Amino acid sequence: MELSESTLAKLKNFAGINSNLVIKEGNRISTISEAKNILAVASVDETFDKTFGIYDLNEFLGVLGLVDTPRIQLKDDHAVIGDSSGRSKIRYYFSDVEMLTTPTKTASMPSVDVKFHLDNDTLNRIKRAAAALGHTELTATPGGDGVVSLTVQSSDNSTANTFSIDVVGESNTDKYNLIFNIANLKMMSGNYDVEVSSKLISQFTNTENNLTYWIAVEKNSNYGE
Repeated sequence: MELSESTLAKLKNFAGINSNLVIKEGNRISTISEAKNILAVASVDETFDKTFGIYDLNEFLGVLGLVDTPRIQLKDDHAVIGDSSGRSKIRYYFSDVEMLTTPTKTASMPSVDVKFHLDNDTLNRIKRAAAALGHTELTATPGGDGVVSLTVQSSDNSTANTFSIDVVGESNTDKYNLIFNIANLKMMSGNYDVEVSSKLISQFTNTENNLTYWIAVEKNSNYGE
């Protein structure tokens, strides 16, 4: 089995959410952060015929990079990773899945109260603004009819510099202030349809890839107030 570039990109992204990973039988992979505030689920091109655990996903990806066109054979307790010539071979042992952090249930969104579209350029601008201003928060507030205003700011400092950008969106009320920790916005590059619930959970759905993230909204958010 060869892993596609798309699958490798998703695994690299997942490594930024949690350093370990349980790959389950089938063609879907998922991960959850240690703090349980980020959950990601993706479909991949390959179908895995067994469940196995990887303790250090970055190490595993580094091992795959040791050979050209890595080809993986899944054994009972390890994988054999070879190159296209058949000359190189790596034996990589799996970890006990019971010792790793993995999602235990399927995520589902409660009622959706705010929706907006977040394209890749806007996402990158938000992250650059956060780095430049030294802020860690992104707020979503009403921006007028058919608009949601996204602002990089510090809620602890009312006189701090801010960066705002309007996106197409809609909501069930004209009063809300939804706060995201920018460090939790660990999505792959791409365009996303975003749904947010007043229950303090959000769903980011990639419009090009079969890839979805559920990200907690900060507790100091408010809706309808």
